[in-house]
Amino acid sequence: MKGQSYIILALIFALIVAIFAVINVEPVEVDYLFGTGNAPLILVILISVLMGGLITAAVGWVKVLRLQREVRSLKKENEQLNEPVVEIDSTEGSQEQEEKEGLPDHNE
Repeated sequence: MKGQSYIILALIFALIVAIFAVINVEPVEVDYLFGTGNAPLILVILISVLMGGLITAAVGWVKVLRLQREVRSLKKENEQLNEPVVEIDSTEGSQEQEEKEGLPDHNE
């Protein structure tokens, strides 16, 4: 349902931009980095919307890649933490500890 609402909103936005662009067809002066020129306002509007969409998509793509990398590292860490743990026999460990500390052996 969430994906459908995004598609519907995108189509509505595209329709509004298209109507707005078609209404504004008179030529305008556009300042570029290297000079100026005349272009129909419809092209300026459509190219601006296209560039905005491409920049937004690129930023979103970088974020998705970063999150995928984080998911992979967390899955690897989770697998390492879920590996079986080797248990030490508790009676052996306590006897060795008592011998090291010089405590008397309770088994005698």
